[in-house]
Amino acid sequence: MKIHYHRGDLPSGINFGHSVAVDTEAMGLYIPRDRLSLVQLSAGDGECHLVHFPLTSSYDAPNLQMILNDKNIEKIFHFARFDYAILKYYLKVQAYPIFCTKIASKLSRTFTDKHGLKDICKQLLSVDISKTEQTSDWGSDHLSEKQLNYAATDVLYLHRLKALLQEMLKREGRESIAKACFDFIPARCELDIQGWNEVDIFQH
Repeated sequence: MKIHYHRGDLPSGINFGHSVAVDTEAMGLYIPRDRLSLVQLSAGDGECHLVHFPLTSSYDAPNLQMILNDKNIEKIFHFARFDYAILKYYLKVQAYPIFCTKIASKLSRTFTDKHGLKDICKQLLSVDISKTEQTSDWGSDHLSEKQLNYAATDVLYLHRLKALLQEMLKREGRESIAKACFDFIPARCELDIQGWNEVDIFQH
């Protein structure tokens, strides 16, 4: 794994191809309150680009925003509902089209209730990733080497997971419902941002 650290934006000229794995780190899970601190990206080639937004940094990141807004680049997330929403709220982007490995796992692997990234990496790839830095202080002006390694690991395996989960969705005949779920994520995130995160608007 090779990590490239960037402060405030990606450098120009980086090419992720037609599919980029994306993850985020924030000060918490409540988007209007808990600011975006880090965006991780990988082309699935063993290299990870980390864009750090310390408190003194603005969210004007034209190179990163251009890639996230590019509709010709698929974004692979794990739990896209959070990552898409926080990217839209702070960076003003629409990171679409989407593949969410968490949704794909829930739709194709109904024999288990373990759909966290650590779980599916272990079960599908025989890779044991550490989550010990997940709840560390991401608001720091200087992130530790352990934090950077943890953050990079969150995108390193998403391309491989997507390929395996796509085959499972196909096997179970659930590709179309998965795509419908992925297509709904922007609307679901807009509901979250506007305050309907705990309300089921489809309920009677």
